[in-house]
Amino acid sequence: MTKPRLLQLAVFATTLPLWAALERLFTDPLTRCIALWAVFALLWGGIEFAARRGFELLPAGKNTFTAARRFFTIALGAIFLVAFWSWGSQVRGLVGEHGLLPVGEQLIAVQKAETFRAIEHPTLCWLGHGDTLLLAQCWLGALFAIALAAGFCPGVCALVCWALYLSLMTVGGPFSNFQWDALLLETAPLAAAWLPWSLRPQWGRETSAQKIGRWLLWWLFFRLMIQSGIVKLTWNDTTWLNYSALDYHFETQPLPLWTSWFAHHWPAWLHRAMCWVMYWIEIATPVLLFAPPRWRTLRHSAALAQIALQLTIIATGNYTYFNWLTIALCVPFLDDTTPFLRRLARVAESKPAPRWPLIPACAMAAVSIALTFDGMLDAFGGAARQQREMDAMRAEYERTGKAPQTAWWKFLRTFNGYGLFRTMTTARPEIILEGSDDGRVWREYEFPYKAGSLYRSPSLVAPHQPRLDWQMWFAALHPPSNAYWLEALLHRVLEGEPTVLALLEKNPFPNDPPRFVRLLYYDYHFTCAEENPVTWWRRELKGVLIPAVSLENFRKQ
Repeated sequence: MTKPRLLQLAVFATTLPLWAALERLFTDPLTRCIALWAVFALLWGGIEFAARRGFELLPAGKNTFTAARRFFTIALGAIFLVAFWSWGSQVRGLVGEHGLLPVGEQLIAVQKAETFRAIEHPTLCWLGHGDTLLLAQCWLGALFAIALAAGFCPGVCALVCWALYLSLMTVGGPFSNFQWDALLLETAPLAAAWLPWSLRPQWGRETSAQKIGRWLLWWLFFRLMIQSGIVKLTWNDTTWLNYSALDYHFETQPLPLWTSWFAHHWPAWLHRAMCWVMYWIEIATPVLLFAPPRWRTLRHSAALAQIALQLTIIATGNYTYFNWLTIALCVPFLDDTTPFLRRLARVAESKPAPRWPLIPACAMAAVSIALTFDGMLDAFGGAARQQREMDAMRAEYERTGKAPQTAWWKFLRTFNGYGLFRTMTTARPEIILEGSDDGRVWREYEFPYKAGSLYRSPSLVAPHQPRLDWQMWFAALHPPSNAYWLEALLHRVLEGEPTVLALLEKNPFPNDPPRFVRLLYYDYHFTCAEENPVTWWRRELKGVLIPAVSLENFRKQ
């Protein structure tokens, strides 16, 4: 290993004690980050200054990203393929003609609103409300995703995938309000700016306009990680502040993996150490991704640390394609000098490129940074800033009698803020669906992946997302705000609607639907090995969420 590389690895290693020292010195996360960024700015600036004076500690170099562009294209196409397939496999039961929240009813409702603006609902479903159009969008998107992965006009395919996925997410209702959907929709147009648009792409030729696209992808990943780490400190959640969050996370996450059971029983000191390392990776190391070209090993190390964090999350939970997309966003940081990419790099001849693409690229960069910087302010402002904004909205409503309108660009879901798990759930309530023919003997419906049967081990489902299972987890945390679609679920089960029943794992009434259904409220916990070696869960009944109802109850409404 060369001396320059050893020096950069040593600098990377010093970020651990440096971050620990900054935690001791500064309680404010923003001050801590500014101090860290200042240290590295001075270090990089000093090395550059010394090199200009003839004292070159690190050799200069020019970064190329031939292999990274190709790998990123394949990864993004594969993720879009999974996303479209996953949505297509359940779209009829969720928002189809006879689903829980039919598209037709949604669009009719928004048209009746006084503040209706068509631009706020960008979807092809205005052309028709049937299942055929929904499925056509899914399978057309899957075809373009395959073309994207194959390298066929990748820039164009990325934009088409973005448009089709946005169309589907617009009518997804509560089943599409996930941060990874927003992340995928933000990634696609930035990827289109970086990737070639020709039928036979020259992967080794990166124009100035395409470099701007790569820099925007860097900015996206930086925001994603910084915001995800900072919100855990600024939302005043005790478990994140005292490093005990992982004592609860593995048990209370939406869809645990079987490995989560073992991780939950790891000692508390290990959970706290893992939590500290997570903060270091999410907050301290992202700035290293912007290291100058001569510090490329430092940038590679930071990217690999991010990938290691995502692989750890994949190994202990089911977070759909989210972690795989995050790993894909690490790829643009790996230039052709990266050891495992070096042999695949092919640099094309440098040819004069037209200048006009710089105009839309610069405009896109300006818009993206301007519209996403507010997310950084929200992350560092934390709960206090959110409260001030809510107070301002409340005052505006009291003054005018109208709710403030949401900015039109937010409906594109392409300029987002991030911050998953800003507060840790410390309990695991679960909603259990039961049916009965006589109102006395009740039988339980089983969902494919959410906690239900005490004897079924948590299973692998990612990168597929069973959206009803996911939403049942959120509904258990906040039943009143999810009552409208929970009632729709009961209604469809009483009707025996096949598209909705297809979303369930076990139907205890295979011949005829039950006369009555109800929702029970349980508290779930992982078992201990010495407590019961047979079951994975133990549960305690907390009450009845929705008492027994029949079809007659819905006919009276």
